[in-house]
Amino acid sequence: MEKDIGKIKKNDTTEIVVRVDDFGGRKGLTVREFVTSDRYTGFTKSGVRILSSDFDKFKEMINSVSEEDMAEVESEEPKEEPKTKVKKDNKNEELPDY
Repeated sequence: MEKDIGKIKKNDTTEIVVRVDDFGGRKGLTVREFVTSDRYTGFTKSGVRILSSDFDKFKEMINSVSEEDMAEVESEEPKEEPKTKVKKDNKNEELPDY
């Protein structure tokens, strides 16, 4: 039994597929990448499988993530200072970069 829950586009050739399936006699939730390209079309090895026995814990973890947690933030990287040129003499005088 396989039941596709949904898909999210990752890029032009790859989608993330979420599905409920039965693999090896064990039911679970599978989240995997599906590629459509000239070389290969199908599921990749990239993904995760949550067994039905762990689904409640997984659902609790997902539901604990708030909208605030997922809000995009401006880059927290420090802004780079303007580069300066160093005059090559004994004075090491700094000149502004033009």
